[in-house]
Amino acid sequence: MTTLREKVYQMFILGTDGGGYESALKSGLGGMIFFTHDIQSHEQFKNVTEKCRKLALIPPFLSIDQEGGRVERTENIHGGKKYLSARYAFEKGILASQTAEIAQELLGYGINLNFAPCIDVNTNPANPIIGERAFSHKTEEVIAAEKIVSRTYEKNGIIPCVKHFPGHGDASVDSHLGLPKIDIPLDEMERLHIAPFKSAIEGGINMVMVAHLHCTCFDESVMPTSLSENALNYLRKNLKFKGIAISDDMIMKGVSDKFTPLEACLKGIRAGLNMFIYRNSTPETIETIEEIIRVAENDSELRENINKSFELIINFKSTTVQHN
Repeated sequence: MTTLREKVYQMFILGTDGGGYESALKSGLGGMIFFTHDIQSHEQFKNVTEKCRKLALIPPFLSIDQEGGRVERTENIHGGKKYLSARYAFEKGILASQTAEIAQELLGYGINLNFAPCIDVNTNPANPIIGERAFSHKTEEVIAAEKIVSRTYEKNGIIPCVKHFPGHGDASVDSHLGLPKIDIPLDEMERLHIAPFKSAIEGGINMVMVAHLHCTCFDESVMPTSLSENALNYLRKNLKFKGIAISDDMIMKGVSDKFTPLEACLKGIRAGLNMFIYRNSTPETIETIEEIIRVAENDSELRENINKSFELIINFKSTTVQHN
């Protein structure tokens, strides 16, 4: 019988900073996310992922952001060689071959989940965070590229996660530093920015990362889409998404400036978010998870959402993530 504590832990993906991840994995932690400083050599990193797998009570997502270009975590291993960014790989016609190469490399380390592709449509040339991470400023090109990348990852045994729903391409603020406001009517948002997510969902994508954006088409008052019941209901009901909705990193200022970690996580669970990313596993982050458990013990509605998320995660993992 899975305990409430194990179910709540399963909803989190944590980083190594702070060291709390080892005990968290034994408590049922959903997964790990790795960054450049975690990866010094092929053998060393493979040992890290194997250690995490062995510690885990439940087979974990072992994840990374490996897009190519600016967002690449293996630069210490590559000795300066970098994959092309999404835009240039797409323009040069090497998207499928480069994605297959990335997938094989990640498999070799023991990674099973990549937070890619980035399917934002880069409509704002002054966007401080997306830029060449986007395949294109044209919606139809982003849709075409997503199909290539997601299917290549799936064929090679890597779970793709499309991001950043409902579309970070028009932002003029980096959501690591503040909460961008996307003030676009819903019909325009659907046509330009949501269309790639709709296409990906119709194509069977199983994981969507939800951004920290204030989209006025979903919420007039300030609310990050990652915690927005309106945005998540739209994802489920309008786009018919039945997979795992996961937050962007919860320590980003786009969410942490407005809410305490506990407030943010409780809002996210109540809104229908299934998983949370924290790039660390500090005592504060672990305590947030423990606080959620204490609140949920006396809140049947919260427990119901936790149970739904746990079932969704476990059912998906049963076909994709195994102990090696």
